[in-house]
Formats: sequence, structure tokens, C-alpha cells
Amino acid sequence: MVTEEEIQYVSKLMKIDVHDHKEYIDKVQTMINYFDILDSAGVESEEISMQEMPISHLREDKYIPFDDKLIEKLNNYKGTYVRAPKMS
Repeated sequence: MVTEEEIQYVSKLMKIDVHDHKEYIDKVQTMINYFDILDSAGVESEEISMQEMPISHLREDKYIPFDDKLIEKLNNYKGTYVRAPKMS
């Protein structure tokens, strides 16, 4: 079970201003329960098929310098943070 203290701790680490931590307890617990369902899906025996490709068919890695500050190019940049959509 997720506690209010854990929500407070994680929101503080992520520098997210959350006014009502209790509001997120059920949402986070639902996400964790969903991950438990995914973990129990039993896909360990599934075979993953990949097409083999010789190295000569891959593109060459090139370093291309980017002179601008990438964070300033983001739409929701504010100070030293990037605003993300609200959780619903």
C-alpha cells in the first residue's frame, strides 16, 4: 500500500508541488497494481524474433554538435524547470 508520506517524499524529490497528497494515493496504487499484473503475465517463455543485420548495413555514427541550449527550445520551459501536464 502506498502511503501519503511516500507520495510527499517522491513529489519532493521530483520537485513537484502537490497540495493534496492523499488525492494521489489511489492513483499510484492503481499503477503499481497494474505493474504487478504485467509482471505476472508470464512472458519469459516467449521467443523474441529479430532480423539479423550485418554491421555494414548500419549507418555510421556521427557526432553533430548542437550549439543552442536545448532546454530553451522546449515549449513549457520556465526558469530551470520544464512544466509537465497535470496528472488526472
